[in-house]
Amino acid sequence: MNNRQIITLIVVAVAALAAGYFIGSSTSSGVKSENQISLQNQNDSLNYFLGLNMGYSLEQAPWDVDAGMVSSGITQVISDSSMYTQMTADAIFRQLNVALSEVESQKAEVESLDNLEEGAAFLEENGKREGVMTTESGLQYEVVTEGTGARPIETSNVTVHYEGTLIDGTVFDSSYESGEPISFPLNGVIPGWTEGLQLMTVGSTYKLYIPSGLGYGPRSSGPIPGNSVLTFKVELLEIAAAE
Repeated sequence: MNNRQIITLIVVAVAALAAGYFIGSSTSSGVKSENQISLQNQNDSLNYFLGLNMGYSLEQAPWDVDAGMVSSGITQVISDSSMYTQMTADAIFRQLNVALSEVESQKAEVESLDNLEEGAAFLEENGKREGVMTTESGLQYEVVTEGTGARPIETSNVTVHYEGTLIDGTVFDSSYESGEPISFPLNGVIPGWTEGLQLMTVGSTYKLYIPSGLGYGPRSSGPIPGNSVLTFKVELLEIAAAE
């Protein structure tokens, strides 16, 4: 979930509170533990699960959430004691979010440049290891086991098991964890995969070391920061002709 989606969820939740959904027992003071919660009617359920949803949204907020400050804002709206109208509060919140986004963007840019330098250093050292081959494009690969089947071509559909990691060892995706291999057209994935899998035969397992230029480049993609070198353990299970 990106920052914009998180902000939207929070704004919607707070707007719902201001519109009067958080009613009835919500005005009682004190925070209750789960074993103290008693859902006696529909209002109780609406209040409690709205609170839970707000909590899960706030948990992902890209700033340090102060539950006391959040609670104060909610209480002031419900008790009609806030000095800010909903329009003013929303405008201020969005201005703060823009400022936060600019800071986050600057941090991401610095991180991306750092990743570029670290990735280049990693590939330089990795390419010196015995068994690691480097292609003209800069892709590096290492044979774990060599199969005896056919090799795919760029227009093939392939089925693989794989695990993807960052160079610090962080696993960002794995079909082994899900227990299900994936199938895809070879010309529909990142260039490092398109090139690397054409080196493999069915039954092979390779490790691919993919420079950012053959991966996702300077943009972040989910848990993958911009300019990241990607490492994949890939097991080629099957090739099917393109439809």
